[in-house]
Amino acid sequence: MAPEENGEAARLLRSFERRFLAARALRSFPWQSLEEKLRDSSGSELLLNILQKTVKHPLCVKHPPSVKYARGFLSELIRKHEAVHTEPLDELYEALAEVLTAEEPTQCHRSYLLPSGDSVTLSESTAIVSHGTTGLVTWNAALYLAEWALENPAAFTHRTVLELGSGVGLTGLAICKTCRPRAYIFSDCHSRVLEQLQGNVLLNGLSLEPSVTAPAQHPAFKTPDTENPRVMVARLDWDVVTAPQLAAFWPDIVIAADVLYCPETILSLVGVLQKLSACQKDQQAPDAYVAFTIRNPETCQLFTTELGRAGILWEELPRHDQKLFPYEEHSEMAILKLTL
Repeated sequence: MAPEENGEAARLLRSFERRFLAARALRSFPWQSLEEKLRDSSGSELLLNILQKTVKHPLCVKHPPSVKYARGFLSELIRKHEAVHTEPLDELYEALAEVLTAEEPTQCHRSYLLPSGDSVTLSESTAIVSHGTTGLVTWNAALYLAEWALENPAAFTHRTVLELGSGVGLTGLAICKTCRPRAYIFSDCHSRVLEQLQGNVLLNGLSLEPSVTAPAQHPAFKTPDTENPRVMVARLDWDVVTAPQLAAFWPDIVIAADVLYCPETILSLVGVLQKLSACQKDQQAPDAYVAFTIRNPETCQLFTTELGRAGILWEELPRHDQKLFPYEEHSEMAILKLTL
């Protein structure tokens, strides 16, 4: 195979790997490019490589995706193979037979590969919205903010980070594994989300500090920097938390992703940002970054209007070039940097 063809096959393989590990929609896979490659004499070899980088990937073997998802993926892979080749590929049918007999659990896994060679694996609910919360799945803006963080690690290095509305924890786990923060506080208010968060922190090899009312008073948050950050999961209700309680976290930087759902949520978020503006550390309020998917321009307009009423200055960051994670290609996302 020519070097150029080798490069094309490698890119195709990488695309399938990243999308399958993250359990992206099957329609987002480059099936047409695969069909073109399968017409080459090396088609069977490519299919076997795809199988090893997807269903048979060590991450998927250890932390499997949804059974329904794996079944649909293998069925489509077999269809593409049969459309081009008359000889069946036993390995594909054997893999399909395994998932056909497997039971669907209530939890499945997604994995995201990091530039460092490490990965973030998340346990998520198989239902898109379950138990009355949207926090049990990963949303696009969390991936977008994580990419920005990995492109700007200095914003987090040796600093204490407070994340609002952490969900299942993708952004924070990526930051903890690559940006070397001193401490990281995941927060949410829904009990099921907090339970899932704690599980995902432990799943990714990080240790959890005891949940205390005033983490700044906890010895763990005063010790020198280590290779791994001090990590805590905190229950934080934006409507009832007080400025002193927020100040106890001693945040240097505050982040949030995909938390602009409705007018009520926006008002609550701006309220907590106002309280955070009083959290002076070294005579300086914490930096703040809010990432969101632009689903409804009116919602975004309401957020910036409320920021103005609260006296919080903002600026939109330039779109970053780094595309590390697979998400909806046509999603329009933004990150606002706030001056609290």
